[in-house]
Amino acid sequence: QVHVVEFGGGMVQAGDSLRLSCVVSGRTISGFAMGWFRQAPGKEREFVSAITWSGTGTIYAETVKGRFTISRDNDKNTVYLQMSSLKPEDAAVYYCAKDTTSWTHVEARWYDSWGQGTQVTVSS
Repeated sequence: QVHVVEFGGGMVQAGDSLRLSCVVSGRTISGFAMGWFRQAPGKEREFVSAITWSGTGTIYAETVKGRFTISRDNDKNTVYLQMSSLKPEDAAVYYCAKDTTSWTHVEARWYDSWGQGTQVTVSS
């Protein structure tokens, strides 16, 4: 059974940085793309970023491009999301998920294992 756990959320001020970690157990993430999504109160879950199985390919939502960086360490079965220049509109619960394929996807339907999320709060 695959278990996904996110770490690193917290409360920061606008302009600060934060790094989220996603640790997967029960199955190696090698060979699978991984993604980050987020959901703010009263809003639908939205795609943030994804990374290919090898880490050589990444995609980002336009709202975070240039500020967020996704990376992975397959040896540690861990995926990271480095968030910089945070804005109040970045506040949300951030979820990590494993793709069913090796390639990046924006649509949530491609992901089959999800964590419980970690809260990110950004004050202005």
